[in-house]
Amino acid sequence: MPIHTCPLCASTHTDFYYEDRTRVYRQCRRCTLVFVDKNDLPSTSTELNEYNLHENNSDDSGYRQFLSRLAVPLLKILPPQQCGLDFGCGPSPVLADMVAEAGHQVALYDPFFQPDKSVLADKYDFIMCTEAIEHFHHPQRELMLFSQLIKKDGWLAIMTKRVLSKTRFANWHYKNDPTHVSFFSDTTFEFIASQYGYTLEFAGADVVLMQKI
Repeated sequence: MPIHTCPLCASTHTDFYYEDRTRVYRQCRRCTLVFVDKNDLPSTSTELNEYNLHENNSDDSGYRQFLSRLAVPLLKILPPQQCGLDFGCGPSPVLADMVAEAGHQVALYDPFFQPDKSVLADKYDFIMCTEAIEHFHHPQRELMLFSQLIKKDGWLAIMTKRVLSKTRFANWHYKNDPTHVSFFSDTTFEFIASQYGYTLEFAGADVVLMQKI
């Protein structure tokens, strides 16, 4: 029987969770991450083709309002003139612009659209990861990186829709995006906070704020 290792905590104690017409999902018993079986992960070309379908720009008031669900609670807790990183910013870094408008400096990184890894050598007062963490094939790798990049008392702000139950997962549109491969619940974020040394605040239905201890 093949071993299915959790891509978040590396546990081998994982169980079948759900299967649809295109792929199999498993869940880790330790951290409760729901993840796509490695045999069903999308190729890089599939990912890029999907991302190129997105039409997000700074002139779209609806998109800015969507991003404000993270920007507003984050800006409320940031001291003035902080230095942050928008990780997974995509081709149009609207969120970074919104936060910069509030007086903060924001560096950009995206493996497809802003691949300059030199920004990953700095330390930051905050990292924003908006609608990106669900795309991570190896979330343990990125979370370890975030932990290294965030200063003490700094903030990690994540936006992603959260798993509520297996019953709801079956009819959940969020899983149908072929580039969405890692799905987090409240208990998954509680595990992350404990594992990497953060306090944890659920700032909305799909927004999590974690402060580095």
